[in-house]
Amino acid sequence: MGKGFFQVPVAVNEPIKGYAPGSPEREAVLQQYKAYYKGAADIPLFIGSKEIRTRKTKPLSPPHDHKHTVGHYHIAEKKHVTEAVDTALKARSEWADLAWEQRAAIFLKAAELVAGPYRAKINAATMIAQSKTIHQAEIDAACEFIDFLRFNVEYMSQIYQEQPDSAEGIWNRVEYRPLEGFVYAITPFNFTAIAGNLPASAAMMGNVVVWKPSDSQIFSAKVLVDVFKEAGLPDGVINVIYGDPVMITETLLAHPDFSGIHFTGSTDVFKNLWTQIGNNIHTYKTYPRIVGETGGKDFIVAHPTAKPKQVATAIVRGAFEFQGQKCSAASRVYLPKSTADEILAEAKKDIASFNAPGSPEDMSNFITAVIHEGSFDKLVSYIERAKKDKEASIFTGGGYDKSKGYFIEPTIILTTDPHYVTMETELFGPVVTIYIYDDKDWSKVLQLVDSTSPYALTGAVMAKDRYAIEEATKLLQNCAGNFYINDKPTGAVVGQQPFGGARASGTNDKAGSAQNLMRWVSPRLIKETFVTPEDYRYPFLG
Repeated sequence: MGKGFFQVPVAVNEPIKGYAPGSPEREAVLQQYKAYYKGAADIPLFIGSKEIRTRKTKPLSPPHDHKHTVGHYHIAEKKHVTEAVDTALKARSEWADLAWEQRAAIFLKAAELVAGPYRAKINAATMIAQSKTIHQAEIDAACEFIDFLRFNVEYMSQIYQEQPDSAEGIWNRVEYRPLEGFVYAITPFNFTAIAGNLPASAAMMGNVVVWKPSDSQIFSAKVLVDVFKEAGLPDGVINVIYGDPVMITETLLAHPDFSGIHFTGSTDVFKNLWTQIGNNIHTYKTYPRIVGETGGKDFIVAHPTAKPKQVATAIVRGAFEFQGQKCSAASRVYLPKSTADEILAEAKKDIASFNAPGSPEDMSNFITAVIHEGSFDKLVSYIERAKKDKEASIFTGGGYDKSKGYFIEPTIILTTDPHYVTMETELFGPVVTIYIYDDKDWSKVLQLVDSTSPYALTGAVMAKDRYAIEEATKLLQNCAGNFYINDKPTGAVVGQQPFGGARASGTNDKAGSAQNLMRWVSPRLIKETFVTPEDYRYPFLG
């Protein structure tokens, strides 16, 4: 029962630690990295209060050292998926009825745990599982996840405060009920913060969740589970399963109490999920919420007035941080002929200063490994094709080696065809394709940028000319849900740049905003009349 109108702590972005040589945070994360690397994790399913260890396991190996095993995880059978749903539904009533400030306290505590005693753990686990440099792990696994938790609590309180007007003699109020059923969260390998936020944001609003992390992120997902447990999240609110995605998904989407899906992953998978939900629509008790952030073919378009060094830096950071494995990574670039040579020379010089791709434990490395062999082989096929095709050439990079880790050199492809395959296909790796246009064709190039890709996630325009910036902002309004002016198209910050795109890039429900949280509630209007009429006649009847 509520006993006050509570104000939550004002959300602020978590400061990013520098990890300079000799710093305590650097020593702590390296020590934790070594402990995890030498360990033998045994990661069970988490269903209610149970830790379920099946007889079927798979190994966990760092992408940068794929012959080394840091642990194993257990594979769910169909009975475990059903048990996860049953457990979630049993927990639903008590969790949904818990006062909102009590739910808020759990997730605020989780944020403080990540900021403090779990910071080295979650960063080191992300370095091992996803081969992130310490900087990429820090801005993702620690800072962004903390920001999601803190800002979502603030947004939750704002949503509950949003109430309708009341006329004389009546009182209108809205309560924001959790969805009637369970939410299915499917999370990707590339961001530990997303893996934590997708189940947590739904749970924060009073929902119960069945969560399937990516197989390639399970090692760091286990740290998220530990954080939730220590923060006091009740058993059964978030249930964690791993295994055959087809079997798990078919089982969950066939359940009458399925009420929503929170997804980040590939466009094709999301479209298939949407189709399955549509085919099962007569099964469900309610229309499910479908929230997804999917692929991208993100662009940088430079105007002739843009400063070459700034454009080069945007390309190098935007395309090659975390090996280009961000949904927002710069993947296609349009350069004006007048400055292209200078921009390319600056980019090549920057790339030449990188160490060869290696382990994130060596903190002098800017580039590490791509996530797994499938990704490696796909990227190599496009690199080799570019070496042979007459309309493409390798400007820099193009090398690769998977003998120890899945290492691919940062690669720039130049093309004379703006519709060349790597200008249109999402690659998800350290490969960027550049098309050079005649300066006089600036307006035509903007039309080209808009029409080339089915995706609409992120994009950037770089220019000093304000008229050019305005023209690009208007013409490109539908091809990027997050649009950047004079910056790289990556690095959205929670509370500052709500993230999401449209077209084939998802439902644009903006993670890190109140818009996303609203998808996980079902409002109920309550109208109370204080003096109830006792005569049906209106004045017009005389």
